[in-house]
Amino acid sequence: MILSRRKLIGATTALPLLSMPGLVSAASAAEELTNITGAAQPIGPEERGQRIARAQNLMQASRMGSVVIEPGSALTYFTGVEWWRSERLTCVVIPAEGEPCIVTPFFEEPSVRESLGIPASIRVWQEDEDPLKIVAGFLKERKLAARSIGVEETSRFFIVDGLQKALPSARIVSANPVVRGCRMIKTAPELALMQLATDVTLAAYRWTYPQIRAGMTPAEIGALMAAATRKLGGKVEFNLILLGEAAAYPHGSGKPQTVVPGEVVLMDCGCTVHGYQSDISRSFVFGEASAHQRKVWDQVARGQQIAFEAAQLGKPAGSVDDAVRRYYASEGYGPDYKLPGLSHRTGHGIGMDGHEPVNLVRGEKTLLAPGMCFSNEPGIYIPGSFGIRLEDCFHMTASGPKWFSTPPKSLDAPFE
Repeated sequence: MILSRRKLIGATTALPLLSMPGLVSAASAAEELTNITGAAQPIGPEERGQRIARAQNLMQASRMGSVVIEPGSALTYFTGVEWWRSERLTCVVIPAEGEPCIVTPFFEEPSVRESLGIPASIRVWQEDEDPLKIVAGFLKERKLAARSIGVEETSRFFIVDGLQKALPSARIVSANPVVRGCRMIKTAPELALMQLATDVTLAAYRWTYPQIRAGMTPAEIGALMAAATRKLGGKVEFNLILLGEAAAYPHGSGKPQTVVPGEVVLMDCGCTVHGYQSDISRSFVFGEASAHQRKVWDQVARGQQIAFEAAQLGKPAGSVDDAVRRYYASEGYGPDYKLPGLSHRTGHGIGMDGHEPVNLVRGEKTLLAPGMCFSNEPGIYIPGSFGIRLEDCFHMTASGPKWFSTPPKSLDAPFE
């Protein structure tokens, strides 16, 4: 996956399968699939407790007194609380020592408490109160107001602004050394859930692939993937289906598309299992492939292997992207991000979010370390003609990179 899919042209999500002509029999066939996630273990209190302890160690190393995180994957990661962002602030304040504090509207407290997965106090605010003053009060009581306050990087401006007004002398800094420092390094329970999400997506692909017929639209193919994913136990995150020339544009085209013999079908799909994501892309030709299509497919497959081989412990993440671009340039593409060639980064971090720091992109100096997880998707795009993208994710181990899903061996067997 290249960028956020929620507003993409050509992306399909949870479409009502039975409302689409010609797919009733396919929906019935999907009923034969069985849930493969029944034994999956969600992240539990012990794991979350270890995350808080790790965050506090990183805070102390960074001389940070506290970290403030509002709803989103980071809040869920540390606390288990599954909430949404609105004009009414809910957040967690994690101190460098001691128990965290959840700040939330008074009337939301019972609902917020339902998913709370760590020991934490809860402080509420009424509709006529300033929630950032509640946060400031907690920090003052814990004698943390004079120390640096880290704010998670996706937090909205009104939080920083409100903290500065409530604590004029406070030093507000980025919480990246703490939040990224924890989330970028996946633990064994996280890797297991990501592997299971990958297994679901691969199984859904293998069921959907033989169902594809000439004349189908992206929405119809996406509905098949969605039905299979749900039956297999995954939560659908995205199904991006690009047909023919649309595959030359990484996120598609608004032009009508149907499956045509001899043209490329590019599928980029993912799901979650207990909050952890998969992201897999496959490109194939419906019917007979041309020599040019085969050549480009083989070049992308080689680019994917070069990226995997370049992902070595202690090397900068950007060096992976560099290795792929050198190879593509030797094949006459580019140079750099120019087309025909690879117009986007080679890969992105992945975990609870489909895109997490850091990216496999030129200039990224973060060193690769065990537990880091990435997509590997060095597509080649030829405007006006077609594009090929192969995407599999991998994680770094003590002995180097390891695939979550094994890349296909040939254009003719995209799911073997």
